Amino acid sequence: MRLHKLRSKIALVFVLLMLAVQAAVFIAADRVIASVARAHVDEQLDVGERVFRRVLQSDTARLTQAAGIVAADFGFREAVATGDEATVMSALRNQGDRIRADVAMLVNLEGKLIADSRTPSGVGSPFAFPALLEHPARKDAATLIGSIGGKAYALVVVPVKAPTTIAWVAIGFSIDDAFAAQMHDVTSLDVSFMTRVSGNRWTIAASSLPGEERGALQRASGGAMFADRHDTSLQLNDGFGSRAVWLAPYGEPVVAVLQKSIAEAIARFRQLQVALLLLTLAGVAVSIAGATLTARSVTRPLAELTRFARRIGRGEYDASISISQKDEISELAAAFSQMRNDIAEREARITNLAYVDTLTALPNRLAFCERLEEAIDRSGREAGSLAVMVMDIDRFKYVNDALGHHAGDMLLREVGKRLRQALPHASDLVARLGGDEFAMLLPHSGPDAAQRVANACLKALEAPIQIEEHFVDVGASLGIACFPQHGADMPTLLRRADAAMYVAKRANTGVAMYDASRERGGAERLSLMSELRHAIDHGELRLYYQPKVDLATNAMAHVEALVRWVHPARGMVPPGEFIPFAEQTGFIRSISRWVAGEAIAQCARWHALGLELNVSINLSARDLGADLPDALDALLRRHGLDARWLWVEITESALMDDPAHAIDTLERLHRLGIRLSIDDFGTGYSSLAYLKRMPVSELKIDRSFVMGMTGDADDELIVRSTIALAHNMGLQVAAEGIEDEATLARLRALHCDIAQGYYLSRPLPADKVEGWLREWNEVVAACSQTQSG
Repeated sequence: MRLHKLRSKIALVFVLLMLAVQAAVFIAADRVIASVARAHVDEQLDVGERVFRRVLQSDTARLTQAAGIVAADFGFREAVATGDEATVMSALRNQGDRIRADVAMLVNLEGKLIADSRTPSGVGSPFAFPALLEHPARKDAATLIGSIGGKAYALVVVPVKAPTTIAWVAIGFSIDDAFAAQMHDVTSLDVSFMTRVSGNRWTIAASSLPGEERGALQRASGGAMFADRHDTSLQLNDGFGSRAVWLAPYGEPVVAVLQKSIAEAIARFRQLQVALLLLTLAGVAVSIAGATLTARSVTRPLAELTRFARRIGRGEYDASISISQKDEISELAAAFSQMRNDIAEREARITNLAYVDTLTALPNRLAFCERLEEAIDRSGREAGSLAVMVMDIDRFKYVNDALGHHAGDMLLREVGKRLRQALPHASDLVARLGGDEFAMLLPHSGPDAAQRVANACLKALEAPIQIEEHFVDVGASLGIACFPQHGADMPTLLRRADAAMYVAKRANTGVAMYDASRERGGAERLSLMSELRHAIDHGELRLYYQPKVDLATNAMAHVEALVRWVHPARGMVPPGEFIPFAEQTGFIRSISRWVAGEAIAQCARWHALGLELNVSINLSARDLGADLPDALDALLRRHGLDARWLWVEITESALMDDPAHAIDTLERLHRLGIRLSIDDFGTGYSSLAYLKRMPVSELKIDRSFVMGMTGDADDELIVRSTIALAHNMGLQVAAEGIEDEATLARLRALHCDIAQGYYLSRPLPADKVEGWLREWNEVVAACSQTQSG
């Protein structure tokens, strides 16, 4: 029986309680029996003492009668009177033999022995008990039990009268083991006669006790044990109740010890003790059986409940439990059943929340990843293929901004519905990963089939989606990764499909298959990003300055600061390889602050040399924080540069991400005196309503229109229209990306204000700008002389 089991513990408690009760009863009964036995022994001692005294009185009466006969005999009196010792001795012996006396003595009036049946040599010696001769009842007889020569005797002294007392006759018998045995037979007690031999040491003169117990009594009877004649109940040898009876009333040291064995008294109760013991054992056995049955009746339903709970823990919610007994355990079973139903219901809700997107009712990222892992495992075993597609809705933020998030939610639900309808097989899965990003799993499709499904999905989204009173055109970018060509596990396939989606978004192709070469370039750029902070801290960044030429005067009074990274191992790293990632991670703010500080400091140095140059810096959308104006103002004050010499170029797309916030920041910069330019104009879909509210001084036409304007009428139209629009709004126009003379001449003809490009000058280090400016001025002067000549 294992004690850690509840059943064992219950049974053990029951048995221990029963054992405790039975042991208490048994101990109490044993003590009562011992007490009753002790009382019975005391009662027997009382009765035995009375019988002992009666028998002793009877024996002394018989001696008294015999002594009286001897003392009354005429011949004996005459022999005593005449001093005939032979006749006296003969008479004493005859009389003693007749009554079986052990001693017969004749004592004269002076207390000396005239005759002694024990030994003739004692004649003339003093009588051992002179007090008997002085007893008040000496006219009749006196009795005594005393010690003579270490032996106890019962003596009777009778006066011999003729007619007055002429002598004393003393007759007695010896108190020995036979006498003690006789007394034992009469009183049913063990009788021991003890005498004091020297000082307070006592010895046993006669006893009915056997040898071992006799020795125990001898060892126990030491010292002044019998000094108090009134203390008759004694504690002597163990196992006996004892009573002391003083036999010598005149101070003679003789005591009779009456004893009764307590063990014998208890023996009559032994059967009761055995019966109690048997009852105790029977009670323990019954309690064990009862405790076992009770524990089983309690623990068996609990074991059933335990098995039920374990099945629930394993998710087996169809498990049932039935408890027949009607008690608290049945109520607990009912509670367990209700708990099972509640847990099953809650788990169903939790599972739905964990695996289903609540907005679109499509599987969520977790469910999609699990299904994808299962499909990869199955395709790996069957040597099959599958495709994963990740799709992102283009310009979804504009829907939320223009129509609200409620409209955005409706759009996502409709997109999910159309994607589900566009999938060709029931086993295909569409899921919402989060935000405006969806994923599709094609378990039995290769690259070609996946490409067809991707085109079908894009086609399903071509029809405008009605959201309340509005119709919204939805565009999307979709990336594809296939197993096993592009990855052998779920994270790799998802990551690579996502990378392909961003390729499609940047290239505006709608669909893109994963290309490993692009990922290697991305990994290299990511590695560069990890080293970018080190580059700023250790002076690896450089500023180059590209001149801008006023087309009306051919003067160069303006430069644009462009950042370059001189990597210790890779050499010159162009900004296109690290600026986009810096913008995504937010690290662009650190770069922009460094560029602003370096450009303002360099401009101040040029002014100190007499070169009055304007310098422009580029800022991204992440730089347009509330602290930007204060930071630039602090830099200008530190270097003593007037704010009008600083230009800030901000891309059109950055302004359109959050126009209200951008306008507020631009107005604060304008109040400082800093001049503003919209960079890459024509690519950001800016609204003229916003444009007219912005305190800008310049529009900078994107290079994509400038570089193709001489060969593309549409590009030239855009450039011409932009120049006209800017001039009508009171703004100057700058064109970048000028690669040849024809483009420069065409811009002059269109009255463009500022020109910038490799045809004029590549970006220069700061120490080369002054030299270039001198050469440019010389060329301009030479051209002017030629034209005038």
